[in-house]
Amino acid sequence: MKKVRVLYHDNCFDGVSSAAVFSRFYKAHINAGAVIEYEGLTHKAGQHIAGEQFGDDENVIVDFKYSASDKLTWWFDHHESAFLSAQDEAHFRRDTSGHKFHDPSYKSCTKFIAHITRTVFNCPMPDLEDLVHWADIIDGAQFPNAQTAVELKEPAMRLMLVIEASHDPELIHRIIREIQDKPLSQVIELPEIRATFDKLYAHHFDSIEIMRRLTKCTNGVIEFDVSDHDLDGYNKFIPYYLFPDSVYSVGVSHSPVRAKVSVGTNPWTKREHRQNLARLCEQYGGGGHAVVAAISFKPNELDKAREAAHEIARKLQQDLKENHG
Repeated sequence: MKKVRVLYHDNCFDGVSSAAVFSRFYKAHINAGAVIEYEGLTHKAGQHIAGEQFGDDENVIVDFKYSASDKLTWWFDHHESAFLSAQDEAHFRRDTSGHKFHDPSYKSCTKFIAHITRTVFNCPMPDLEDLVHWADIIDGAQFPNAQTAVELKEPAMRLMLVIEASHDPELIHRIIREIQDKPLSQVIELPEIRATFDKLYAHHFDSIEIMRRLTKCTNGVIEFDVSDHDLDGYNKFIPYYLFPDSVYSVGVSHSPVRAKVSVGTNPWTKREHRQNLARLCEQYGGGGHAVVAAISFKPNELDKAREAAHEIARKLQQDLKENHG
């Protein structure tokens, strides 16, 4: 029996949804009897995907950087910073399998996969349209306002909280399996998932108050450092909820696997902004999208993360000053 290992962007609604949509496609179009297993990938300093993370049969990466390994059989990504090196990109360009796809114009990898499976492989999955719709809204920050993004009233937003803040891989893998054929409103009410949400929801409001104390906004740029708190999975829209007139945010967080700098653009700002945050973060070994990006340092490099965050905040403030006078 063929085994398929799907490596996905961990603790990310789009990563989880991408894994689910690909799995449905694979079972429907490639091999209905395949056994699909999942493993989450977290961005770490200088990360190359280790050979032991690949299985013996087919291997898939969704919503994460490319790997030049011969064991990789499928790849889908939508990040500008999709390649760790020029050599990796050249390897991708030479690929003739027809199973590896990259398009940074898509706001979500989930929608990109749904498009490819429908148009290239003639495998439409109309019952997953709601999942694709919400993955695109969440990963593209296409909410009408910050309240919608932070108050978490929709089933998809509640699942987002569980996915982003849970540290239980088996629970995340269950969500991947459940959302392949159940409405999001049913999945969030499954007892184990609902119980996890209820605990995390209370912590979510605590995190808003912690960030309210630790966050400042200077010349349109929000800065915060929550590395002394258990907030590695905080809701990334809280800074804009607290400072609606901001343009950018720069934050530092810490976990056992990394020190992280998160850089974002306020989705609701009316002020002009020119900085490509993916390119900015690439200067420090990170990357992402034009409007949201990040840098991962080793866990013992918190001082380096703080220094990078400080430098980036100053660059963004200077850019806004020059842009607006």
